[in-house]
Amino acid sequence: MGTVKNLNMKPIYRNKYLYALAILATVTLSCKKDFLAVEPPNQISAELVWQDAALAQGFVTEIYNGLDVGGFDEQMLSSLSDESMFTHPNRGIDLINAGTINPTTLGWVDETYGYNQMYNRIRSCNIVIERLEGGENGIADQNIKDKLLGEAYFLRGYFYQQLLRYYGSVPLITKSYALNDDFQVKRATYEECVTAILADCEKAITLLNGRTMEKGRTTSMAAMALKSRVLLYAASDLHDIPTAKTKSSVIAGFANPEFLGYLSGDRTARWTAAQAAAKAILDAGAGYKLNLTAPVTPEEGRMNYKSIAMGGGSKAPGVDASAASELIFARYFIDRSDMRYGRANGPNGYHNWAGNTPIGLLVDDYEMQDGTPFSWSNAAQKASPYVNRDPRFYATILYDGANWKPRNLVSGNVDPANQIQTGEYDLQEGSSVITFKGLDTRGSSIENWNGSWTGYYTHKFIDPDPNIIEASNPQFVPWPFFRYTEAVFNYVEASIELGQESEARLWLNRIRFRSGMPAITATGDALKEAYRHERRIEMVYEEQRYHDARRWMIAPQTLGRKTTYIKVTGKFKPGKTLSSPYRYDPEIYNYTYTPTTETAQENRKWEDKIYFRPFSRDEINRNNQLIQNPGY
Repeated sequence: MGTVKNLNMKPIYRNKYLYALAILATVTLSCKKDFLAVEPPNQISAELVWQDAALAQGFVTEIYNGLDVGGFDEQMLSSLSDESMFTHPNRGIDLINAGTINPTTLGWVDETYGYNQMYNRIRSCNIVIERLEGGENGIADQNIKDKLLGEAYFLRGYFYQQLLRYYGSVPLITKSYALNDDFQVKRATYEECVTAILADCEKAITLLNGRTMEKGRTTSMAAMALKSRVLLYAASDLHDIPTAKTKSSVIAGFANPEFLGYLSGDRTARWTAAQAAAKAILDAGAGYKLNLTAPVTPEEGRMNYKSIAMGGGSKAPGVDASAASELIFARYFIDRSDMRYGRANGPNGYHNWAGNTPIGLLVDDYEMQDGTPFSWSNAAQKASPYVNRDPRFYATILYDGANWKPRNLVSGNVDPANQIQTGEYDLQEGSSVITFKGLDTRGSSIENWNGSWTGYYTHKFIDPDPNIIEASNPQFVPWPFFRYTEAVFNYVEASIELGQESEARLWLNRIRFRSGMPAITATGDALKEAYRHERRIEMVYEEQRYHDARRWMIAPQTLGRKTTYIKVTGKFKPGKTLSSPYRYDPEIYNYTYTPTTETAQENRKWEDKIYFRPFSRDEINRNNQLIQNPGY
């Protein structure tokens, strides 16, 4: 398995970023001899950067590195929710899930929301805005300046949004600090942070409106999507302090709740603003196959969902490249020989690392094909738990017996059937019956230490192209920062909260029809629960659930549950036998499926302080005006 973050990961675009452009003060040698008065060859003067459009473009391009690889890091945010569990120990994820993090032990912090990393990128955005708006530049082309400014405003808004949804309110810094500036800055209120981000969004929308941008760069629509997300969060329970106080004693006892949400005001107005922002996106785009009036077939639903996950980055048979229209803003990988999301998360029996494996709590939430809930109490469903499920299940989860890629291309001719093996099965060996541990288990003969604890593997973002073997080949699937369906969900949620249930069902069912699922007819609280379930399933592994469970304040009932795995056994039916190699065959085997609570790897427990991340002790020491979040 990979034990450290891949330090060789390259940036988003084909050209190499000029990292030196981020160094604004260059050291030059003072000497009477002209031939000694030269600038270092690996640096560019700050003044030159803002006199040349190409160099200024390079400076802005470098800021995109603050997006890193999106959610495709080896450790994924899904493993801090009830979507998946991280397989490998001592990475800090278990500390967060057990509620034991504190200002000196932060647990895992990804670079895409780290406090220092975000402010470093915000500073770069501030430099761009100061230079291009303040006239301290020699770039004559106003179109170029407006484009770069639009990008800078969007990126600053995005980075502040990351801080806001992980930490609550933060200091609002809108200038590039010099070394002699006062770094003691108070936290703004939550409302002030929202207002500032929305202002950046509006500027980006205006500056980028009508522009054709390069693939992977922000657009006016991306700024609209950011605005929609921020307004939706602002209207949610966690950030309506009167509501939040009734649901959390930790928040109720916090002396500065203005850092966490709105103390008062018209919450209906906030939901109305969220609805309008989402509707603006719906009116401006079309998404992917969201004009249906009836469900597609299960097979088409499965391929629709897989096509969306591929985002135009797969050449696998049946994958529709036009599903890339679903993406509003994404992180693309071009000539990325080291982009191995599949290797980090694929089955160990294919020499992969099984990093973030789906937990049983997620698998069990996939409905049956007819829209009824799955239940282990149903004898027929328990006997065949992976039959007739929501078509998205088959594009998201690799389960015991699922067909997969040619195993012989990476692991030898040990599995001619090319099926996932996460159980223990009878095999005939001579005159004896032995127990064979599947090739994708922690008892596997192939990299057993990289086996899933949960009995499942992720499928969603792994390219299904049989020619791409994750252990040795890259894939070029983009990471979706914003996609059209998120805006649809935002619109549905706001519509429900405003009592516009028929409008909510109309759009909610369009998502379901695309996936091959029947219409929802629920009303009232049942409609809200149906919506939340649909968002959980559709947006799985897209860094939504971590935040949704918090802003809805359902984390104690969801994220705080103990993880579950599945124990699978296959015993010979009377008169049936099979010699090696094993294959899944219900004509030969009686299979039993036993859901089991898992605490050996993680013992999850929800603590209300985990609604927000702590500021580090070092940050508090550097800025004595920074008030710590509640519970820490």
